[in-house]
Amino acid sequence: MFRVEATAGQARAGWLETERGRVLTPCFMPVGSRGVVRLLSAQDLDDLGVQVVLANTYHLMLRPGAEVVAAMGGLHGFTGWDGHFLTDSGGYQVMSLPCSVDDDGGSWQRLTPESAVVRQELLGADIQMVLDVCTELPAPREAVTAAGERTLDWARRARQAHSRPGQLLFGISQGGTEPDLRAEYARRLVDIGFDGYGIGGLSVGEAPEQTEVALAAALGSLPADRPRYLMGVGDPASLMMGIGLGVDMFDCVLPTRLGRHGTALTSSGRLAAKAARSSTDSSPLDPACDCPVCARHSRAYIRHLFNVGEPSAGRLVTLHNLAWLSQLVRRAREAVLDGTFARLAGEVTEVWGPRVAPGRQAEQLG
Repeated sequence: MFRVEATAGQARAGWLETERGRVLTPCFMPVGSRGVVRLLSAQDLDDLGVQVVLANTYHLMLRPGAEVVAAMGGLHGFTGWDGHFLTDSGGYQVMSLPCSVDDDGGSWQRLTPESAVVRQELLGADIQMVLDVCTELPAPREAVTAAGERTLDWARRARQAHSRPGQLLFGISQGGTEPDLRAEYARRLVDIGFDGYGIGGLSVGEAPEQTEVALAAALGSLPADRPRYLMGVGDPASLMMGIGLGVDMFDCVLPTRLGRHGTALTSSGRLAAKAARSSTDSSPLDPACDCPVCARHSRAYIRHLFNVGEPSAGRLVTLHNLAWLSQLVRRAREAVLDGTFARLAGEVTEVWGPRVAPGRQAEQLG
């Protein structure tokens, strides 16, 4: 069940109910492709208030194998984390890794619409995504059309194959940067019928203004009573853009990948934690942040940890980044509820700029 509690323009605040519990939306989902958010533990996820983690079917079917995870009690038993798992089907990996694709799926490891469903049922995710075809952009209209038609065919096959009670199945809408194709493929996907709808194939090389137009076209054809998930997009400005257009769920490797490499997300923009100017700086990564890292550690200390090659440096900035971005999304939800979302979106965009950071193209690094 999905319910919208309030709107502010097109922005929505609501909740998604599953057998595991309730997910408040808008929601940001950190990426844990291999069943773990890099450098973090299940306890960290609880402490951060993470509601949903995105895991990847392709990676988990390679190691340790979906059957192994199933034998260990599914993703929740295997990882020791009781929150929600959403599993991506592996469609992006079919595009980005060495493989071949035909009407029945992709290889080296054979992945079909049906086998992707079966593996995600074995993994025991709360939400699984259908197998889709993600086209790198820019791409000619013929390639976008071929990918969109194949994605729809795979969605029908996935819908027929899905049989796990209580597990939600989301379809994925493609269409490149062509507004008419985005609207058409979203509409035809709705005709098949899913518990929620992902918008895929964006933030893969197109200009930011193209992303916004394509996203708006897709959302215009999706039902208001189902959750909408913008896949692989999660920089602050793009979050505000997506929420403002009516998106409910997001995932991205950006906060964890940047954290591992020493870049912090702050209310003033990106901060290079390794920079020499931080060597004697006693202030936290973000004075406006109330996360445990900012409450306890200085920029000078974190820079020192990076300089001596201490792995905890990347862990601390990753914790901060996820806390900071999760808090931003919670603020957006509250702003929708109290009618101040436009002001918040303007403030964030002024700092972060109207741009879309790389999303799914780096997902395998998450």
